[in-house]
Amino acid sequence: AVEDGATVPIYYESRLAKIALSEEDQKTLDERVEEITEDEELTDRQKRFARWTGKEAVVGSKDRLKQVAADIVNHFEQRTSAAEGKGMIVCMSRRICVALHNEIIKLRPDWYSPDDDKGAIKIVMTGSSSDPLDWQEHIRNKERRKLIGNRLKDPNNDLKMLIVRDMFLTGFDAPCLHTMYIDKPMNGHTLMQAIARVNRVYGDKEGGLIVDYIGIAQDLKQALLIYAASQGKGQIAIDQEEAVAKMLEYYEIVVNMFGRFDYKRYFTLEPKHKLNFILEAANYLLGLPEIKQGKTIRNGKERFKDNVVKLQKAFGLAVPHPKAIEIRDDLAFFQAIKARFSKFDESVRTRTNEEIETAIRQIINDAIVSSEVIDVFDAAGIKRPDISILSDEFLAEIDGMEHKNLALELLRRLLNDEIKTRGQMNMVQGRKFSEMLAEAIKRYQNGLIDSVKVIEELIQLAKEIRAADERGEKLNLQKDELAFYDALADNPNAESLLGDQILKKIALELTESVRKNTSIDWQYKQSVQAKLRVMVKRILRKYKYPPDDPSTGEYTVSVTKVLDQAGLLADYWSK
Repeated sequence: AVEDGATVPIYYESRLAKIALSEEDQKTLDERVEEITEDEELTDRQKRFARWTGKEAVVGSKDRLKQVAADIVNHFEQRTSAAEGKGMIVCMSRRICVALHNEIIKLRPDWYSPDDDKGAIKIVMTGSSSDPLDWQEHIRNKERRKLIGNRLKDPNNDLKMLIVRDMFLTGFDAPCLHTMYIDKPMNGHTLMQAIARVNRVYGDKEGGLIVDYIGIAQDLKQALLIYAASQGKGQIAIDQEEAVAKMLEYYEIVVNMFGRFDYKRYFTLEPKHKLNFILEAANYLLGLPEIKQGKTIRNGKERFKDNVVKLQKAFGLAVPHPKAIEIRDDLAFFQAIKARFSKFDESVRTRTNEEIETAIRQIINDAIVSSEVIDVFDAAGIKRPDISILSDEFLAEIDGMEHKNLALELLRRLLNDEIKTRGQMNMVQGRKFSEMLAEAIKRYQNGLIDSVKVIEELIQLAKEIRAADERGEKLNLQKDELAFYDALADNPNAESLLGDQILKKIALELTESVRKNTSIDWQYKQSVQAKLRVMVKRILRKYKYPPDDPSTGEYTVSVTKVLDQAGLLADYWSK
C-alpha cells in the first residue's frame, strides 16, 4: 500500500531508555505477581489477570507517569514544530488514562478544558456512574465520543492529543494523526490495527511514528511476520534510526551543494546582515551548472529545493533525535533560501495553506519572518516599487542589482506574469512576448549568453511591452480595440499597405460590430459564429485588407484570428 501511495510508512522509536523501571520497582512487581500466581486454586485466566494488574500498578505509578508525561509533552512539541499533526496515547487502563491526563495538564494547563468542544487534550473511554468521581468528566456517550473524534480528524481544530485505552484503535481514520505513544502491552492483530491509525496519507506527511514506552518491539516484529505471511508485502514498520540516516543523507547532499561557499558564516552574523547573506547564498545556488538526472536536465535551484523538501520531511520524522536537533538551525537556513526561491516560481501561487505553514514553521531563525513567503520584491532585496515594473526607474534598479542571478529570476518572474496577464486579453501580444521571453531564457540556459546579457535582453523586452501600451495611447485605442488592431497588424503586409489610420478604423468597426453581435456562449453556437464570419469578412473587404491568399481573395486565417481574439475578450466585455 505504501508503494501504491495509499498509505505512508510507519517509523518506530523506542523511548524505554528514557522511562525505565527502577530495579526496586521491577523487584516489587516480580514479587507481587509471584505471590499471587503461586495460589494453585487460581484459574489460568485469573493468573493472567493478576500479572496484568501487577504490571498495571507499576506502569501506572505516580513517579513513572510524571516521567512519561514530561517526555511525551517535550517529544510531541518538538515533533509538531517540524511537522504539524496530531497524537494519540494508548494506556494500559482507564485509571492510567486519567492519571496521565492529569500529569500532562499540570505541565500544560492551557491544554485543558472541561468542555467537549474545547481543549487540546481529551480522554476517550467508556464507564459508568459507579466509577470514581474524577473519571466522570471523561466518560462520554456515543454522540459525545463522536464529537471528540471529529475534532481530532479536523486538522484546523485545536484538539491535538487523545488518550485512549481501547477506543478508536480500530476503524477510526484521522489522516492528520502522525504520532502514537504506546504505553500498553499489545500484540498480534490488535497491535497491527492500532499502529495503522498513523499511516494514512495526509498533505506533506512523510510517515507515521510509533513511540514505544512499554517494550512492544518483539511483539511488533512478530505481528509484522504474521501480517506479511498472510497478506502484506515488504517492511511496514521502519526503525527511527533509518529516518535519521535518511535525514543525514539529504543533509549531506544539501551541504555539498554549497561547495566552497561557507554558509556557516550566516550563524556568526548580526541579524541586520543575515538577510543579505541569504541573498548571496541564493545567488550562488542559482549560478550552479545544470546537471542531467535521468532524462531531465535540472538547474541548481531545482536540485536545491527538491533536496531541502526531502530533508525537511526526513527531519520531521527524526526529531527529537539528537542528530536532528544538531542540524535544526542549518535546516532553517536552507528553508529560508528555499522560501525565497519559491517566490520566483509560478508554483508558489498554488501552494496550499498547509504547505505554507510547514515552510513557516521551518524558518525558525529570528532574522526570517513569515512575510518572506509573500513578497517577491523583498526576495530580491529591493523595495516594492510605487511605479510600474516596466518603468525606466524600476528597470534601472533591476539592472543595478549586485546579485545578477537573483535579478534574472525576479525579472523573468515579473515579465512572465505581465505577459500572461496581457495574453488573456491580447492574443498577439501574449504570443509575441512569450516567444521573446522563452528565446532569451533558452539562449541563457544553453550558455550562449551570460546573466548580464540576458538581463539586458529582458529589460529590452520590458521596454517593448511598454512601447505596445504607448502605441495604443498614441492611436487613442482602448484595450479591446488595440487587441483587434494588433490582430490585424499581425499580417506582415497589412501595416505597410494600409497604414496605421486605416487599421485603426478597421479595429474600431470590428470592435463595435463583433461586440454588438455576440451573445452569451456565442463561441459554442455554430449559427452565431457563421454570422460573425460573414460580417468580419465584409468589413475586411470594405477596407481592402490584404487577403491571406491574393490569388483566391480568401480571408479564412484572418477571420479566424479576429474571432479567436473576440473569444478572449468575451469575459472583458461581460464585465
